[in-house]
Amino acid sequence: MPRLSEVTAALDALWPPALAEGWDAVGTVAGDPDAEIRRVLLAVDPVQEIVDEAVKLGADLLVTHHPLYLRGTTTVAADTFKGRAVHTLIKNDVALHVAHTNADKADPGVSDALAGALGVRVVRPLVPDPADPAGRRGLGRVCALDHPLTLRELAARAAERLPATAQGIRAAGDPDATIRTLAVSGGSGDSLFEEVRAAGVDAFLTADLRHHPASEARAQAPLALLDAAHWATEWPWCELAAAQLDEISDREGWDLRVHVSRTVTDPWTAHAASHRDPLTTFGAPN
Repeated sequence: MPRLSEVTAALDALWPPALAEGWDAVGTVAGDPDAEIRRVLLAVDPVQEIVDEAVKLGADLLVTHHPLYLRGTTTVAADTFKGRAVHTLIKNDVALHVAHTNADKADPGVSDALAGALGVRVVRPLVPDPADPAGRRGLGRVCALDHPLTLRELAARAAERLPATAQGIRAAGDPDATIRTLAVSGGSGDSLFEEVRAAGVDAFLTADLRHHPASEARAQAPLALLDAAHWATEWPWCELAAAQLDEISDREGWDLRVHVSRTVTDPWTAHAASHRDPLTTFGAPN
């Protein structure tokens, strides 16, 4: 069986920590480097529900996309929700390793997995990594559809192929507009509108789109927008990462058991659709 240090070295080769943004917190959060690793669980969020799932599964290592501690802390007391997660991990000999923006920028990375789930072909990174001479690493991906779809059809495809969440898919633009090219970015993507406009794509699918950035983006260019749940845009990476780790395990003769959590950790749990037009029925609020 491999040691934790061997497995994390392999993970760092997949998603080099040097690719992470300066503000990010990636790498091993908890775990003994000499501990043997037999079973691994991959998930998006290191929340207590996922930590408990790792314990129940008998996992020795939990790999998540989101950091447990993104900013500094002064306590890991068990009466805090993050401290409780740390205590549960350590008491049950479960290591925690994080790959966040380094997995976003990697080749393949989070947005490659998102494009694969949507069934669109990756053409190039949306924001190329200048340190990559091959031009394959970077944030987001510019993609091409195999055949044109309307915005309505593309939104329906995204709703069908991405994990189900309370939010579903929101779309902005003419529902009958023809979409041939698409930019995608797993996670919060409204900081990338300038790059999306420069890419000249017909649509942009990401998560966490806010009112003002989305409104301004629509005003500046004939760009269709698709807004999915944050968790749903990043979960496909877990399956990609599991396949990559399985391949490494086979090559190294490690015989790891690699699992992907199906637990939905999107914080939104319900959605009530509007069935009437409030502007024409009641008038705008004063």
